[in-house]
Amino acid sequence: MRKARIYLHGIEAGLLEELLPGKTYRFAYKADYRGDPISLVMHLSRTTYEFADFPPVFEGLLPEGLQLEGMLRRLKIDRNDFFKQLMATGADLVGAITVEEVTEDA
Repeated sequence: MRKARIYLHGIEAGLLEELLPGKTYRFAYKADYRGDPISLVMHLSRTTYEFADFPPVFEGLLPEGLQLEGMLRRLKIDRNDFFKQLMATGADLVGAITVEEVTEDA
């Protein structure tokens, strides 16, 4: 199961997990997180969100067009592997969200 720490304005907000590769995902806010929600539709009143597809809030952060094509070729990433695309661009996303992959060692 792949996992990623999600930061908003440099503060760790929660954890994104891929439960079933390419199919189901879960985002859970950290219990002690007190910042803004990472999305207007992911309120802090709920701590956990599950998705049948890649979460739209994160898909919207991915590159498009020529940038996407270049990244897919250069890093040999499958076009449908949105999680891996997010990991490849996670430190350099547009906006206030950054992403850091959780490795087995961490």
